[in-house]
Amino acid sequence: MKFYIVIPAHNEAAFIGQTLKSLSEQTLQPKKLVVVDDQSSDATAQVVKDYADKFPFISLVSTTSSEAHLPGSKVVNAFNHGLNQLDQNYDVICKFDADLIFPEDYLETISRHFKEDPKVGMAGGFCHLEKDGKWQLENLTGKDHIRGALKAYRKACFKDIGGLKPSMGWDTVDELLAQFHGWKIKTDASLAVKHLRPTGFTYNKAAKWKQGEAFYKLRYGWVITSIASVKLALKKGNAALALDYLEGYRRAKASKMPFLVDKKEGAFIRRLRYKKMLSKIF
Repeated sequence: MKFYIVIPAHNEAAFIGQTLKSLSEQTLQPKKLVVVDDQSSDATAQVVKDYADKFPFISLVSTTSSEAHLPGSKVVNAFNHGLNQLDQNYDVICKFDADLIFPEDYLETISRHFKEDPKVGMAGGFCHLEKDGKWQLENLTGKDHIRGALKAYRKACFKDIGGLKPSMGWDTVDELLAQFHGWKIKTDASLAVKHLRPTGFTYNKAAKWKQGEAFYKLRYGWVITSIASVKLALKKGNAALALDYLEGYRRAKASKMPFLVDKKEGAFIRRLRYKKMLSKIF
């Protein structure tokens, strides 16, 4: 299968070399890999250029987006800029972060999952953080969710969901819409990806309400939002975050922010969420 990869990058000089090294050493190499340098003030571009000189499938492009490092919109806008530089001759399109080290069989294993089940629309492994000299699962989400750091989409699925939404919550809405269109989400716990820094490390203070806004844009409603807010806050080890998420939802509702999904998709998403909640109770 032909893999195309887009990596948004902002001041990633300390990490992106390790990411590109791991991807250049894959048992199944990508056909094209585009790094999108988004206003980096460090040596990110030079590190990428050095790899591009060695590997013809690697290229560098630049873009200019908002200075604010808010989760969602900035990274998706950079991804879309990179995507626009590519042709359509791929089987799988990947959005990867610039601070990851992939096992050498990562792409080959993902390819196998797509080949074994034609209804698998998205596939991915799991991020691990180093703590006390050991790599441990970065346990921020359920085992059935693929983190935004390492998304791989079958081409037909990517087209069905309309690409990525430039908003906080894009890496949840993509999976929900994929299921709405009849696609399966495949996670593989054997694919342990090293994450070189914690998620959200560079987010600014304005990001604290964004998660609640995302719940609103997904048409969760107050009940699901309340449960999801508490659950996520506890996973992050800070119960007070739930209040920020709920405040973000309230603000989004009061200002009538545009939704990411239509009413039919929203109803499907709520049914899916309630079904998942009930399955954990009974």
